[in-house]
Amino acid sequence: MFKSEALRKIETMHPKHDAWEIIRLAMLYEFPWDLNRGTEFALYKTYAVPSISSLLHKTREFEKFPQKRYDDTDIFISEMLEYGIKDGRGRAALERMNWIHAQYNISNDDFLYVLSTFLFDVYYWINNFAYRSLTNTEELAGFYVWKEIGENMNIKHIPDSIIEFKQFHDDYEKQNFVYSETNVKVGKATEKIFLNMFLPKYLHGMAKPFLYAVLEPHLLKAFRYEEPGEKMRNFVKQVLQARSKIESFFPKNKPYYHTKDKKYITYPNGYTIDDLGPDKLMKSAKCPFH
Repeated sequence: MFKSEALRKIETMHPKHDAWEIIRLAMLYEFPWDLNRGTEFALYKTYAVPSISSLLHKTREFEKFPQKRYDDTDIFISEMLEYGIKDGRGRAALERMNWIHAQYNISNDDFLYVLSTFLFDVYYWINNFAYRSLTNTEELAGFYVWKEIGENMNIKHIPDSIIEFKQFHDDYEKQNFVYSETNVKVGKATEKIFLNMFLPKYLHGMAKPFLYAVLEPHLLKAFRYEEPGEKMRNFVKQVLQARSKIESFFPKNKPYYHTKDKKYITYPNGYTIDDLGPDKLMKSAKCPFH
């Protein structure tokens, strides 16, 4: 089997002691496109939980400024994963994100579930749609990285093993994936962002079955979306796997990108950590980051 230089390096590493470096190799060399899509998929799944979608709808941030909220979330995650959370850019992103979250009434279980999606639903995407599945070392490394991030977000009761955490993730979805109007409102705002990335507006309607083909059946039910069918699911899976396989053959002697240099629609001329967050919060008198 073909092995990239990044994979060969990962195979020599320890999943706990080298966790952050393993994740950087996967993020910047091995799965840059798929990891981004997996993160989007993970975020989308959280909108199937009425307590989460209703809060997002109540703030109006996602429906009024969907692109900024999407870009800011991407940047917060990417800054932490690439630069770490002990100091510098990654620490600044973490502290800013923590303060924003503290302004809202969010339950610990909701925080814990969202944290779990960045682990298991990114895994789901890569294992189903990338050119290869994750190795056990990569999956364990992700667990240790996100556990550390969660602890620094003051999230309580994070399971001590990846198996227990996966069980929490699955049980939470069974109990909390329920249809609500706010699920649909926030979900549709997100879909527009996804579709705008790749297609002109007049093709959005035709493309939605392709988008729904990557969503799990229980997720579709929480939005009351039509099941696309096995043929459509298999077709989309084959196309995505083929795209990833072709990309895997290109030499990767340097990172696919650095987060601070990525182009974001909200920040066409680049961004700083100070740009992140809802304007009404960041410009308020109580904001400590002025």
